[in-house]
Amino acid sequence: MNKPSFITLGAILAFFAVALGAFGAHGLKNILSTESLAIFHTATDYQMWHSIGLLFIGLLHLHKPSALLLKAGWFMFAGILIFSGSLFILSVTGIKILGAVTPIGGVLFLIAWSMLAITATKIQ
Repeated sequence: MNKPSFITLGAILAFFAVALGAFGAHGLKNILSTESLAIFHTATDYQMWHSIGLLFIGLLHLHKPSALLLKAGWFMFAGILIFSGSLFILSVTGIKILGAVTPIGGVLFLIAWSMLAITATKIQ
């Protein structure tokens, strides 16, 4: 993957995790319920942790290119979009059906982390 790289995507998504976290803590504090704020906070936490995972995948891929790492990166990216994205929308709109979409993103995270673990065992 050359353009954009997982390092670039991870950095951009981490940037937005910080920006959205600040927006949630300050801009939405008096607008959303405590439960909705907690959901928003969960979305930012998972986005940040998995953005760091995406950065790591990108760095590892630079060092040791692998088709499995590329797949892991795309699964991680899709997981961020689906998991955190559905929680962000759920928290501000209250559309409960999105709660059924969120686990799909979680499964994508699990697949990505598994692929990363498999790659790590092959590198050592």
